[in-house]
Amino acid sequence: MATTTTVAPPTTKKIVVIMGVTGSGKSKLSIDLATRFFPSEIINSDKIQVSKGIDITTNKISINEQGGVVHHLLGEFSGPELFSPSDFRYTADNRITDIINRRKLPLIVGGSNSFIYALLSNQFNPGVDVFDELNPVQCISKELRYHCCFIWVDVFTPVLNRYLFQRVDEMMDSGMYEELEEFFEKNGFSDRNTGIRKAIGVPEMEGYFRNLKNCTTVQEKCRLYDEAVREIKENTKELAEKQMWKIQRLRESGWDLQKVDATEALRAKMSPENSKIPATEIWERQVVLPSMKIVKQFLLE
Repeated sequence: MATTTTVAPPTTKKIVVIMGVTGSGKSKLSIDLATRFFPSEIINSDKIQVSKGIDITTNKISINEQGGVVHHLLGEFSGPELFSPSDFRYTADNRITDIINRRKLPLIVGGSNSFIYALLSNQFNPGVDVFDELNPVQCISKELRYHCCFIWVDVFTPVLNRYLFQRVDEMMDSGMYEELEEFFEKNGFSDRNTGIRKAIGVPEMEGYFRNLKNCTTVQEKCRLYDEAVREIKENTKELAEKQMWKIQRLRESGWDLQKVDATEALRAKMSPENSKIPATEIWERQVVLPSMKIVKQFLLE
């Protein structure tokens, strides 16, 4: 394993943006970089994870997984509506300034590309959705407010989808069912999915819990549960597809996204018996060390 190197961040507004679709390993990479190479703090850019509550369902990184790294805008806000891109632009900018003033490196980490664009674009217009297919790619601003280093954690789609489906099962087995059961007992059902109710898993399981009382046999309950889980998996897959399209659109517009490939690491993680090399070693070689070199060069520029 390579010797770790610490590079002190500069006083100018340099930031690192770690992008990728859901499940690609963005959070894990950010913790690896922050704890081993660069004194950093992380700003969450996932629009659902900004909100408080249902931490398993929204797949927030746990305190233990955070490794002592300070996280901003992670489960900080509550309310009937989600944090807007404009809210994020203003709040995250203040956090970036504070982090840099304390001589730390800001890492922007999350899958909401609308938040990333709102924060970074020098000419942000909240009334224009640059990710609307009806708008030409030329409407995306290439002028950015910060000196950015973009790392795109990519995964081959069939491998990613298999992992996403497996992750949903693991989340349900790790307390997501009980978490949502308690959520609906406390907050009731709603005909409008607003705020954190927009999180994948909430509307699907709401349908399950609403109809559970009508099931008279174990078989009916199992069928209802299996259908809800299937919907969660399909909607997670669709989310990843939308996120990928937005990332590719940013790259097409001229944003300099430097790609690292986490496919083999994820494949080995899911099927360790079929891999001659441990998933952790593949992750280190193919994701962590290339990313470290990219960031190190960026900071030395």
